[in-house]
Amino acid sequence: MPALYSTLSKLWVANIDSSQVVLTDVYTYISVVAEVLNEGLPRAAWLIIGDKTNRTLSSRISISYTLVIFQTLMGLIMTVVFIAAAESFAGSFVPREIRHSSLAYVRISAPVALTSAIQVAVASSTRALDLPDVPLIISSTGFLANIFLDMLFMSPFHVGTHTPTVLGQAGIRLACDMTAALSGLVYFFFIARKMHRQLGSPEEQTKPRLKALGILARPAIYTFAESLVRNVLYLWVVGRIIDLGQDYATAWGVFNTIRWGLIMVPVQALESSALAFVGHRWGQWRAEKAVGPSSRKPSASWNDIKR
Repeated sequence: MPALYSTLSKLWVANIDSSQVVLTDVYTYISVVAEVLNEGLPRAAWLIIGDKTNRTLSSRISISYTLVIFQTLMGLIMTVVFIAAAESFAGSFVPREIRHSSLAYVRISAPVALTSAIQVAVASSTRALDLPDVPLIISSTGFLANIFLDMLFMSPFHVGTHTPTVLGQAGIRLACDMTAALSGLVYFFFIARKMHRQLGSPEEQTKPRLKALGILARPAIYTFAESLVRNVLYLWVVGRIIDLGQDYATAWGVFNTIRWGLIMVPVQALESSALAFVGHRWGQWRAEKAVGPSSRKPSASWNDIKR
């Protein structure tokens, strides 16, 4: 659904001013920088929170809370940095032809670092807890609100006599992203408390803990480093394309929208399902081999790996 919306939003903006379509990619490039943060600790959720064999439900919920709080704080810090450095960011990722009008768009789009951090942390935690309905709520809420408000205020058949603007589109998307993130967060806390009351041990606490951050950080070092290298290379390529001019930058943005909307969506859906099952199976293997959750370097035979 988010991929579908990104396609429609380009069409809305193209109807307003085709020269401004490339501005919508600012949101994407901020998301790419934030992705480095979102592919650190959240990627470790499958191994740690998904280990339902060796870890109690209370422990898994506690680690989930820790992950969500840490990611939210980091997303907030990144948002402040993007707002403060809007001019430098526009200088790197906005074609010079429209750079003078891009600063406000960058600042309005900057909170995607915060909203995406919340959404990814909640989605990773809840999928590892076998609660895929929570990320579904997040996507559905954001998508439906975006479509409804864009059709009311941004589409060619919008309500009223006002003239739609690109900044209006950015503002609507910001409001909807924040609504989706907060609705997913509230629903997650509600359903986690309900699970703990029904299935968890009442004497065990589910409060966030600094120790849980250390547990997540050890395997997250590898995913963070890989994401950092990959996205730095990607943004370097983007910067060179943008230097070629507005037409090239617009074409690149449209290509990416098609790629993420048509090709990567089913791939990501399969990946999310596979990671949840792999995380569960990893915990079972540790229990079978009497490795336990605390061993940092468990050893597996070739037969284990093939199985």
